[in-house]
This record gives sequence, C-alpha cells and structure tokens, in this order.
Amino acid sequence: MTDNKMTLTCGCGQVVLKVQGGPIVSAECLCNDCQKAGVFLQSLPYAPTTLDDKAATRFVLYRKDRVWCERGQSRLREYRLSTHSKTRRVFASCCNTPIFLEFTNGHWLSIYGGLWPAGTLPKLELRTMTRDRPKGVELSDDVPNPSTHTVSFYVKLLGSWAAMRFRKPKIDFV
Repeated sequence: MTDNKMTLTCGCGQVVLKVQGGPIVSAECLCNDCQKAGVFLQSLPYAPTTLDDKAATRFVLYRKDRVWCERGQSRLREYRLSTHSKTRRVFASCCNTPIFLEFTNGHWLSIYGGLWPAGTLPKLELRTMTRDRPKGVELSDDVPNPSTHTVSFYVKLLGSWAAMRFRKPKIDFV
C-alpha cells in the first residue's frame, strides 16, 4: 500500500475526510438512482452541483479500510432513496456537500468527485450504467461507456476485496 494520503473537505471545511493509498477506480455513474439522488442532493440549500451536463455523478471508489473521517462526524447525514435501500448517500449537513455513497454490504465507498481540490481528482477511467442516460445525451469515447459495468470494473472490486482478506468494514462515523 502506498502511504500517500489525501485530505478532502466539505464546501465549508467543517467535515474532513482522509483517504489513503490509490483508488480502486475513478468513474462516472449514469444510473437512474444516482440521477434521482443527484437531483435531490443538489436541490438542498447551498449544495454544490452533483450531476454534470450528462446527468452523471463523478465518484472515486476507495476501500473502506482506507477512508476515515478526521473531523465533523456529527455533521454527517444519510439519504436513502427508499427505507429499504441498501445504498445510502452521505452528505455534510453544515453545507449540504455530498461526501460518499455506501453500498452497506460492500467493502468500498464511492466518494463524490467534487471533494477533490482543483487539479487533484484522479483521471476518469470509465462511465457506468450508460443505458440510463437521458435521451439525447451523447457520450465521448474518451473512456469505456458500457451499458452496465465492465469485467475490469468487477475485477478491480474483487481484487481490492481480496487484498482486504474479504472483510467488509463498517462505517461507524455516520
């Protein structure tokens, strides 16, 4: 594991997240759920834009054991699309900045790309769930644009999980 650490903050700086090492993958998601959640999250007062002009949400995926909240845990709130959803989106209530999406049964966090300081966001590697993009949205071919996910995406997730000895750490700071 590399020792490089990145400090990520919400818009007002009251929530501080730390990530260590390299990401699993850097992606844009165009699924219907991310679009619905993005509309909600960016409608909150003072919230930054979550969806880009393609209705995509930018994420950088990290192993749960390489992410921690250094400050502002009491300001973190979760949003679920339904009461039975296995995913939750976590945002900073102080300024309504989206922080991460968690598949609660997963071993990774999808951290919102808007947290990275200018010029430090890891390079986009692929788009996922492009079958759900809005009508008329054209995607460039700069990265893979699969209708769902690529085999390499799943291989990266599985590889990171194996490196964690198949653990699924709990995120207890929300």
